[in-house]
Amino acid sequence: MKVKVFKIRLPEEFLYKDQKMLDDFLETNEIIKVETAFVSEDRYWSVILYFDNQKVVKNTVVKEPKLIKYSAENEALNPDEEKILDALKLWRSEKAREQNLPTYFIASNKELVSVAKYKPARKEELLEIKGFGKHKIENYGEEILEILENV
Repeated sequence: MKVKVFKIRLPEEFLYKDQKMLDDFLETNEIIKVETAFVSEDRYWSVILYFDNQKVVKNTVVKEPKLIKYSAENEALNPDEEKILDALKLWRSEKAREQNLPTYFIASNKELVSVAKYKPARKEELLEIKGFGKHKIENYGEEILEILENV
């Protein structure tokens, strides 16, 4: 496992560039854990990413083996699952706005699609979804389960 630290500065002149660097990194690495902290005096978010090592074998990326968690990223959604996904995205947007965070800090689209497909009923079941760890479940698990119950 490796660690990478990003600084997401809030002034608009830096924000989009910093977020783009983080987005690019997230697209090309398997993230295991994320920690964030807001540094109020300098107005930036510190983002610590723990990620898997990657090896290149004949121009092909081979990831280190790890526990497999449920991920529905390549599965089509039925109409009921689309409603759940829409409700989860709305919740995520509101939560990100409340906490002054980018939406992907709350949950990625892939994670929300997996929740919509898997429909966990308990916090323990959220652990089975790729991208959901102890921290995310402690912060958002109850709200996600409530959305699933009400949609």
